[in-house]
Amino acid sequence: MRKEPAERVTKVIDDPATPLWCGTIALRIVTFLFAAANVIANQSGYIRPWLAWTTLGVMALWSVFTSRAYSTTWGRRWPIVLVDLALTCGLMSLSPLIMSDHQLLVLHVPLITTIWACVPAVALGALGGAAAGFGGGLTVGLFTYLSHRSPSLDLLRDVVLLAGAGMVVGMASATARRSAVLLAQALRAEAATAERERLARSIHDSVLQVLARVRKRGLEVGGEAAELAKMAGEQEVALRNLVAAAPVDSTVDGEIDLRPGLQVLATPRIQVSTPATQVMFEAPAAGELTSLVREALSNVDKHAGEDARAWVLLEDLGEEIVLSVRDDGPGIPEGRIASAAAEGRMGIEKSIKGRVESLGGTLELQTGPGEGTEWEVRVFRKGAAG
Repeated sequence: MRKEPAERVTKVIDDPATPLWCGTIALRIVTFLFAAANVIANQSGYIRPWLAWTTLGVMALWSVFTSRAYSTTWGRRWPIVLVDLALTCGLMSLSPLIMSDHQLLVLHVPLITTIWACVPAVALGALGGAAAGFGGGLTVGLFTYLSHRSPSLDLLRDVVLLAGAGMVVGMASATARRSAVLLAQALRAEAATAERERLARSIHDSVLQVLARVRKRGLEVGGEAAELAKMAGEQEVALRNLVAAAPVDSTVDGEIDLRPGLQVLATPRIQVSTPATQVMFEAPAAGELTSLVREALSNVDKHAGEDARAWVLLEDLGEEIVLSVRDDGPGIPEGRIASAAAEGRMGIEKSIKGRVESLGGTLELQTGPGEGTEWEVRVFRKGAAG
């Protein structure tokens, strides 16, 4: 039963544009039938009927091939679609050799490929999105103009329709793929939440209860057992925070929720406060910020004393993220950071200041003898003005 979400994710992201490709195949078949009817109706006026029937035969073979190719994932590739575009434009260019000037310029008989030529623009849209579909439509429209040899309002209308159709299909394709990724993320989050709840029940019924009992009995006995009780209590808190932490999630744009990486840092001495809603941030930057907080908390353990407490606060202000790490230790004496850097101890200089600089953020330090230490980091989201 637990494998069902993963199977659903695989089906979703396999090829979300499949319905568009099926529509492309149907369009190719219908338009070929129309092209065949066009040749039958106008063959008596052609100057080279044999070339018209040869062209129609090539169109038939190519329609069979592309229908087969576009029905499977191996055929939905750039080389095949671009060859489709080139072959279609090439066959269309034979129209002046097949049709008489009277048919082309006076009767305005459809070109030999007629509306069969619109299919590559649709296929390009399904494969590459709106820009590819629009470009494919313009290319087919250009060859239509070159084959007609005379501009007209009807020709301009056809070009606009071709480019517009390719663009619309491309937009639908991009939307389908993005929706599939979002659905896959939602299914993963659903599966992760269900598994987290199952683990939480299991841990609560076993590990957490044992740790709580060890902590209680150790404090009652005292002595060395009290030290074990303290360690058991710390592990109990860490496990509870790990289970309660929000599941890690990501977006199509490569962003992840910043909260889980911070929530698991909470201990009896460290309090972590985050917003109730997701705080999405670029994945590499989120990793750097989490490492920065770890380094700041490590400094609290090293320099603020065993009894010092620390607070981590994450704020989402829309265009920027504000991250504060504060402790109630003795503070950093004036000039201590500079002297440590001069002695070759680059913890703060590289792990904190260096990370903030690489993210293009700002760092503010508030400290003093007996006043504790507070680091405040401000980092703008991608695309926001700094």
